[in-house]
Amino acid sequence: MLHSFITQRARLKPDSIAVIQGRRQVSYFELERDIARIASFLLRNNVSKGDRVGILSKNSASYIAAYIGIQRAGGISVDINFQDSLHEIKTIVNHCAISVLIVEHSYAAVAAEALSETPSVRMMIEIEKSPAGSPGVTQKLPSHIQYAKWGEIQGDDGGGGDATTALSGSDIASIVYTSGTTGKPKGVMLSHDNYLANARSIIEYLRLSEHDKVMVVLPFCYSYGKSLLTTHLLAGGTLVLENSFMYPNAVFDKMVEESVTGVAGVPSTFAIMLNRTNIRNYRFPNLRYVTQAGGAMSPQHARELSLLLPNTQIYIMYGQTEATARLTYIEPEDLLKRSGSIGKAIPGVEIDVIGEGDVPVSCGQEGEIAAGGKNIMVGYWNDPEQTSKVLKNGRLYTGDIGRKDEDGYLYIVGRRSDMIKSGAHRISPKEIEEAILEMPEVHEVGVVGVPDDILGEAIRAVIVLKEGYERDPKKVQRHCQTKLASFKIPKEVVFADELPKTSSGKIRKFLLKEDNLAGEAVR
Repeated sequence: MLHSFITQRARLKPDSIAVIQGRRQVSYFELERDIARIASFLLRNNVSKGDRVGILSKNSASYIAAYIGIQRAGGISVDINFQDSLHEIKTIVNHCAISVLIVEHSYAAVAAEALSETPSVRMMIEIEKSPAGSPGVTQKLPSHIQYAKWGEIQGDDGGGGDATTALSGSDIASIVYTSGTTGKPKGVMLSHDNYLANARSIIEYLRLSEHDKVMVVLPFCYSYGKSLLTTHLLAGGTLVLENSFMYPNAVFDKMVEESVTGVAGVPSTFAIMLNRTNIRNYRFPNLRYVTQAGGAMSPQHARELSLLLPNTQIYIMYGQTEATARLTYIEPEDLLKRSGSIGKAIPGVEIDVIGEGDVPVSCGQEGEIAAGGKNIMVGYWNDPEQTSKVLKNGRLYTGDIGRKDEDGYLYIVGRRSDMIKSGAHRISPKEIEEAILEMPEVHEVGVVGVPDDILGEAIRAVIVLKEGYERDPKKVQRHCQTKLASFKIPKEVVFADELPKTSSGKIRKFLLKEDNLAGEAVR
């Protein structure tokens, strides 16, 4: 269990730094102490093995202590996205019957409002700025819900500081709700063994050690952000937390100041880095590696990043929440030689490309990517029907369409649910997006299919331009004509100021299909 490794680290090297946020540094000794206190508090307040305990918070040392403390007490941690609406918070709390909710002070008022319609919750713990807590929160809480302040818990040395619950690796550690890029989220059940297997594999291929410091701009409530937490604490390294990429140059300053050795992001993170920052004015002498997942990085962006960071290893990775984060990666030396590839399976994982009749296809043929390994989820919470659709024959069927080349390198063609059916053709949005991203004026693009009376679906490209460029839909179509077959040319080109995204930076493609999408279009 992760908490056991934290305890061991705290005993061997108590003064080593686990977390840096702003000017605050938290040692492994302090982190272990806080984990023990929250676990003890939960046990004294009748949290039993398997009870769901929710966390509604941005990244912080308190979040980490709560997350690991819940598991040490035998509970199942449930992340709630801090950007969720009131309705979405209620839905998740009720879906998995959360009994205790730990809430950052910034979200205490909305949480209190949500709890009026969540009968399973019996306690709310507020991570507050001041000892007094947030004014008015207790008045909004239903009378049956107990209220506690984080400061009181963390100042409590009494009773059961070493308390823990006996667990097995197959016990559920966490429920992570999918990010909802396609609509309705599902609760992914991940065991302690899932987390440790995936973390050990990532540590192996990234060669992580206690000397590594990772810049964390991804939220912990997503599997990619959570994998940064798990891997670097398991390796004895340091998490440098920045909760906003709104001011990326400030993030770069912090990377230099703290001698950061690694940084992780999704495609939009690196699009912003390359197109909307002063990164070319910075030097990162300690930056050993960069990782990117959460969607495909275009070959164009991969080339630009390689030129910008010639002495940094760049790892392009692929995975899913259902796989506890990671399934494949490509070694940095193969990044440009195998342009567009997501590499091979990570250590401990087997990858197949499956065709009709549930049979692996030959080299070069397309099929659904399926994976097996100790990192594959237990299933979806309270949803055996959806679980049975993706967990078959001991493998996770990802819903992604891919192919392998003659050397076993994997390439994603597209997501089964994203494939555009236009006339007699099945078209991958990814291919069109990569072609459009070759235009120097394009910052980001999302391609979707929209209803069409004749074709069934027509191709729509939604584009965000770099500053200073003119919106010219016809120019985009002319560019595509030089790169793509005629049936792959977007019928609609829409320009927008931003693409709708989840808080982890993934494009919410289903919103790009809406008729009232703001922007300037050509049809």
